Amino acid sequence: MTATAATTDDLRSVSGPEKAAILLLALGEEHGPAVWEKLDDEEIKEVSQVMSSLGSVNPNLTEKLLIDFVSNMSGTGSLMGSFDATERLLVKFLDGDRVGTVMEEIRGPAGRTMWDKLANVNETVLANYLKNEYPQTVAVIMSKIRPEHAARVLSSLPEDFSLEVVARMLRMETVNRDILDKIEQTLRTEFMSNLARTTRRDSHELMAEIFNNFDRNTEGRFLSTLEERNRDSAERIRALMFTFEDLNQLDPASVQTLLRKFDKDKLGLALKGASDTLRDKFFSNMSERAGKLLREDMESMGPVRLKDVDEAQMLMVNTAKELAAAGEIMLADSNGEDELIY
Repeated sequence: MTATAATTDDLRSVSGPEKAAILLLALGEEHGPAVWEKLDDEEIKEVSQVMSSLGSVNPNLTEKLLIDFVSNMSGTGSLMGSFDATERLLVKFLDGDRVGTVMEEIRGPAGRTMWDKLANVNETVLANYLKNEYPQTVAVIMSKIRPEHAARVLSSLPEDFSLEVVARMLRMETVNRDILDKIEQTLRTEFMSNLARTTRRDSHELMAEIFNNFDRNTEGRFLSTLEERNRDSAERIRALMFTFEDLNQLDPASVQTLLRKFDKDKLGLALKGASDTLRDKFFSNMSERAGKLLREDMESMGPVRLKDVDEAQMLMVNTAKELAAAGEIMLADSNGEDELIY
């Protein structure tokens, strides 16, 4: 739905799938089934996807839409589209397997086929599930996903089990279609559906990211207050936060990548508030000429506002996270032991 869905009452600004989703929500459980039953699976998926993200719908828009479709009906008030509301509606007139398939399509990892979806599942998560399966089943699955992802999954499995899977893959011939269909169905019902329910983000991780985007005064104030009320939560958030000074843990290649990607106009400002150790880290990974120019630039700035330094440092941290997410650099925690995944 568009960003103005909550306020617009202009039918012309609403797409066809959005109109269908609003109409079916308005028809509800009593009158909707007759329409849903006429849709094929792809249409159900498309309408369900839109419906699950509608949020609040302007009641005037609802009324206009209903009048447009059915002249003797009028809007009855605001509607709220959500995953739960969509699922509750679908189970009234579709069998459980079809509802599960539709909701898994719109809630689970992206991808049109089961094998596409598995490619978006973290290798450790997938390995933890597969280690309890028969080696032959795992061999079939490994043969269907991308080689680079299969390599990571096999590396995450217990070594003896992994070697047995490899042996089965070497001896494997063409897989019977019925067996493949059964494996896909099992993955869909036992793994992907559970994954969609269990991969909600930890609230402390979310708060750590929010705190990372505070200026240092606000961050300090919030953490101090939180420590007084809930010390455990404050410590968890602090441990999960990746700060500007944590860039000190970057290896030389990562520092050089970050220097190439970061806005040159903001670099001097960010380093203006850095510790001597972190400053030296960056200068040591620059050419002598580039370092000399940067030092001259920092000296010519004179006094700078703390707020501006915080913003530049926050920008550098976010750039580092983006590079880490793209696999271009590796971030380590303040102990230099664990890779942080964003």
